[in-house]
Amino acid sequence: MDTPSFADRLVAWQKTAGRHDLPWQNTRDPYRVWLSEIMLQQTQVTTVIPYYQRFLARFPDVQALAAAPVETVMEHWAGLGYYARARNLHRCAREVVAHHGGQFPASAAGLEELPGIGRSTAAAVAAFAFGEQAAILDGNVKRVLCRYFAIDGFPGAAAVHRQLWELAESLLPQGDIEAYTQGLMDLGAGTCTRSRPACECCPLTAGCQARQQGRQATLPTVRPRGALPERTATFVLLHDGGRLLFERRPPVGLWGGLLVPPEGTVDVVLARLGLRARGCRPLPPLRHSFTHFRLTLEPVLCDVEASPRLAEPGYEWVALEQAATAGVPTPIGKLLISLLNQPSTRRRSADSTLVRQAKPTK
Repeated sequence: MDTPSFADRLVAWQKTAGRHDLPWQNTRDPYRVWLSEIMLQQTQVTTVIPYYQRFLARFPDVQALAAAPVETVMEHWAGLGYYARARNLHRCAREVVAHHGGQFPASAAGLEELPGIGRSTAAAVAAFAFGEQAAILDGNVKRVLCRYFAIDGFPGAAAVHRQLWELAESLLPQGDIEAYTQGLMDLGAGTCTRSRPACECCPLTAGCQARQQGRQATLPTVRPRGALPERTATFVLLHDGGRLLFERRPPVGLWGGLLVPPEGTVDVVLARLGLRARGCRPLPPLRHSFTHFRLTLEPVLCDVEASPRLAEPGYEWVALEQAATAGVPTPIGKLLISLLNQPSTRRRSADSTLVRQAKPTK
């Protein structure tokens, strides 16, 4: 009897031990599959599930997503991070509606031509929605392959990356592509984890070279990295007693399309907006780490006289009880929750019960 192949063992394991009840499973709707794959990029399943469900409730199909303003899309994405994904999601939906009659291309090659869809994501959507025999290579799959074949070198390096794609293509099964693809995802997410992998539960352990060599802890090779750059930014929280003033960021760059307090020194911000402060005080700084740098937020709270009009467009007043869930980035949400839970702020709010119940976005 032939020894079961890498793919055979993985498919058999997934059918008995893999995940089968995630909200985006058991469907061939390419819209739902695509949405889940974009959300799952660099984000854990447990974090994605509530966002996915809320997003579908607001945008049930690609036509609804394409028709929505990008600001509304960003508000429903706020807290999920990597905001270029949301902007590309919106662009992709509009292109599918405008140039493909509202139907996603039925091949990995066609999907890869759309905004925000890379080679691995295109393959995953094609496999789950259309049954195409296409190879994926996300971070979890890279870890599985690096360990199983004892591949040295940082997976993001060009030569190693090419080698991993060649392996991923060569390992594809003749059938059961959905179970195979899901099996790779499940194995990397829950068994062949970055730290403390559960080798005793792995269906591939007998052939895993990292296991045989005792190198699970050192494979994959980590990225060569120096210290992250440090940045500092001052945000002015303009408070008129019941509302906070926010600026809508341009749809590019850091926090593009989201609401943030005006950035800059107090004097400059007040002068630019034509507002007068009754009093200002600094709040405790807040540190937040991004992929490529660390940011220290230095907030200043200013009580200002209410103004029905502003000197510049692109700003909007938001009620205090709605501020933390109004489509703000995660660190701004944390800052607002801290502010809203202060007794002095609660006293000035029109509805202290709502303020106490406000929750930050994830």
